[in-house]
Amino acid sequence: MTEAVTEPESDTVVEEPEQAPPAGPSLHQPQRWLIAAGEVVAIVVLVIVAVWAWNRGVVRLEYPIEGREPLISTRYHGNWLGTAAGALTLAVVLVLDVARQVLLAVRTRPQKAADSDM
Repeated sequence: MTEAVTEPESDTVVEEPEQAPPAGPSLHQPQRWLIAAGEVVAIVVLVIVAVWAWNRGVVRLEYPIEGREPLISTRYHGNWLGTAAGALTLAVVLVLDVARQVLLAVRTRPQKAADSDM
């Protein structure tokens, strides 16, 4: 017959787990209105840059011919058109982030209401 071996009780004290460290800033912050306002300004600037770059990227050339209508040619500069497309793409991404920032700013709740939901 085998005898069960038990460890003698030690004098070590089991420590209670520490409280969790305070979480970082919450998602719901009214200051997000300022971020959204800054991004709206950036969107307006990016749209203006995109229109300016697009107008520089499309050049219409006109060659006059006697007795006939002039020949009209259009030349496209890819670097300016690419800049316009990039600026508009960044503006669209910022529009999505503005929507997110506004929703998080609007959905703020006082701390008492947030604690009572738990």
